[in-house]
Amino acid sequence: MAYAAGVYSVTLILFITWLLMKAEIEVCKKGVVTVSPARTVLFGSTINISCSLKPKEGCSHPSNFQKLTFYQNRLRVHSQKSHLLTMQVSNLRLGTTVFVCKVSCGGHVESQVCGADISVGVTPEQPQNLSCSQLGEHGNVVCTWNKGRDTHLYTVHILQLTGPNNLDLEKQRAPYGDDLDLGISLSPASPEANYTAKVVASNSLGNSSSLPLVFSFMDIVKPLPPSDIRADFPNLSANLCTLQWQDQGPAVLNRLQFRPVHENAWKTVHITNSGGRYDLYNLKPFTEYEFQISSKLHSVKGRWSDWSKLLRTQTPKEEPVGMLDVWHMVDDLEGGLRNISLFWKNMSVSEARGNILRYQVTIREVTRNSSDVPHTLENFTSHTHFAVVLPQKDYAVAVSAVNSEGSSSPSWTFIPRQPREAPRNVLAKPQGTDGIRVTWEPPHGAATLVKEYLVEWRALGTGNSPSSPINWGRLPTVNMSTVISEHVRPHLCYQIRLCALWGDGAGCARTWADLTSKEPLTGPRVQNATAGKGTASVTWDEIPAQEQMGCLLHYKIYLQEPRSQSPSHIFEIPYEVANTSRLIRGLRPGVTYVLWMTASTAAGEGPRGNERELSLEDAPNWNILAVPIAVALIAVGIFSRPRVRAKVMSVFSALQPQWYNQEIPDPANSIWAKKYSLMEDEMQLHFESLSNNWTNSEEPETLEVKEVLQKPAPTLQETHPSCWPRNQELHEPGRESWLQVPKPFEAGAEYGVSHPSTPGSHRADKGQVADPYRAMGSGGPKAEDPGSHLRDIPVVYLPANIDYLPSNLDYLPSTAPDPLEDSELQGLSFSIFPKGSFHPLPCGEKLTLDRVKIDPGPIAH
Repeated sequence: MAYAAGVYSVTLILFITWLLMKAEIEVCKKGVVTVSPARTVLFGSTINISCSLKPKEGCSHPSNFQKLTFYQNRLRVHSQKSHLLTMQVSNLRLGTTVFVCKVSCGGHVESQVCGADISVGVTPEQPQNLSCSQLGEHGNVVCTWNKGRDTHLYTVHILQLTGPNNLDLEKQRAPYGDDLDLGISLSPASPEANYTAKVVASNSLGNSSSLPLVFSFMDIVKPLPPSDIRADFPNLSANLCTLQWQDQGPAVLNRLQFRPVHENAWKTVHITNSGGRYDLYNLKPFTEYEFQISSKLHSVKGRWSDWSKLLRTQTPKEEPVGMLDVWHMVDDLEGGLRNISLFWKNMSVSEARGNILRYQVTIREVTRNSSDVPHTLENFTSHTHFAVVLPQKDYAVAVSAVNSEGSSSPSWTFIPRQPREAPRNVLAKPQGTDGIRVTWEPPHGAATLVKEYLVEWRALGTGNSPSSPINWGRLPTVNMSTVISEHVRPHLCYQIRLCALWGDGAGCARTWADLTSKEPLTGPRVQNATAGKGTASVTWDEIPAQEQMGCLLHYKIYLQEPRSQSPSHIFEIPYEVANTSRLIRGLRPGVTYVLWMTASTAAGEGPRGNERELSLEDAPNWNILAVPIAVALIAVGIFSRPRVRAKVMSVFSALQPQWYNQEIPDPANSIWAKKYSLMEDEMQLHFESLSNNWTNSEEPETLEVKEVLQKPAPTLQETHPSCWPRNQELHEPGRESWLQVPKPFEAGAEYGVSHPSTPGSHRADKGQVADPYRAMGSGGPKAEDPGSHLRDIPVVYLPANIDYLPSNLDYLPSTAPDPLEDSELQGLSFSIFPKGSFHPLPCGEKLTLDRVKIDPGPIAH
């Protein structure tokens, strides 16, 4: 079988060689190309190349001339009209260059004669960095080296190994291989025996050899990495960690590297004759660590094994260490209260030493009297902030972190009732894109008592709730400036507080700054605009923080008169937080304005907000009011003098009528009044109808009435109590009263009578009351049927032949005359009873017809 395979291989090689020879014969059928000194030359060499035609392979007709041409990599380089062409070539590039010779007859198409490949290269460099290694006790020897620069020629590398027991080994590395496996392993039985290795590189231009490498078994053997690594924590404490592993062979030296997972740097420990065990102390509690181990067969020479597989484990929990970084804010409230907001930062993993379950907050009142029992408030929270409302007193606050193993030491903060002195001249400006630079000066007085400074910054628009983000950093007292670069974004305005921390409190100064700014995206929205006389009150909504694009510097209020070419009135208002109202003065009364607002940052003015129409009230015309005011002032000045006031009162007394303030007996109990009391509804109806007839018809005939003037009788002194009715009201059950009781009159008063042609009434003290004392001329109705006649006339007109008056005034009609008629008739009233014509009746007696007489004679005016 093996013989048949060998015959087949030889036959295949001969066949391929024959094909190549035939192909070359076919290619060079018309001629040959020769190269000297050789077809493989050293880089920078010069060669001679020639092309010649074979006999009878030239042009067939003598009249046709023949032309030979050389092509170098398909580019024409030389031509000549001849049967032989020779040229010299230099400066060939590294690699292979192809030359082809072609012939043409009489300008016809060229045909190929022959060609040649020229290889240009360099001799091999000396191999460098030869090294050999054996993986484990039973692994193969593998050698590697650096072959140097590329020769651009076919180059062979052969490793030669010699050693004890007549070891002589040569092995060729593949042209493009990086290492060479010799296929043998050195025995650990003779670990100190020496071996020699050498590499020889050769090509058609020459060869070179590496320096010999002498090594022993202990030098080249690379142990296998340790396995089965584990970590134990006795007593569940991070103070002691026991690592154990399994070495692969007789390792003399081990090295251990470890680090926390979140760190980059490794810590390395070398261990001699460990026996696969090592104890680590003082690791960080509740921290995840990574461990790796490698081993070596000899303490001085030999190779380290590869690192073992990575072991990742977490140390046990312990109570937190360190103290929380606590800060606070205080806002005064009404009623002697204030809101205390506490903030603190999260602990690091090494400080927390476990999962922080909650935080304990203790607030203790600080009393100046040692006998007083201080009030203490304790609470727990899972957040990093806490707020409480307390009276305005001195407090000491402590915050500690709690995990499953215990709590950290409390961090104490003193919050006094009155703040301490604050730093001076606090300024904040942007420092390019690096951050916001804050500068300040120390407080006045004992600045050396300041323990440290604290800078706090918070983006505006996040609110003042305890959960809103707040940042702070602590600085030593030697610092008078700092740059805020963390948690700062462009186009946002930040409130910055610089606080001096004393031993018993803090004093803070406040300012505002932004990193970069743009014009605001929107303008303030005017919520309400109220106009007055020359003034206007404007309220608006704050621009949202994300649309301010930086710190606002000022607002502008624009007032423009519609359809007017005059420029707008502009009122600039410095920006203040939470100030959203303004009173504008100096406007023209009676003018309508269109109002809008804008806001500006350091980058410029933003767009206008919404528009509101504002109409101002007219101013009072003081020219019209000047005369009445002057007359009133003069009158007040005159009547302020007692003598003038007495003269005026005496003149008014002389002008009063005789019947003014005199009492007249009230005939309320007369038989006539009782007789006609049942006809009040009909009389009221006739009164209304007659009033309408008088209003719409012609004026009735005037009736002349004469008043009998008698000499006034001597005034009688009242010896018996008067029995005239006083404010007497008479009503029938189930009937609404239509009679009005007049105010009692004084004795001896005179009563006026209205003109019979126009209904009227006399004004009483508090209202209009119909005068019950009326009389008619002879043309009135007859007395045969008083009831029927009274249905057709108003009740205020009595028949002429009735010579008595009713004594019950409540039965008189209470219908009020038209105001216009009342005002016209007031001037026509005159008295029909002489002063003192009635005498008081004894108590209990009735007013009868023999006591009241009406004279039908002429009435004197």
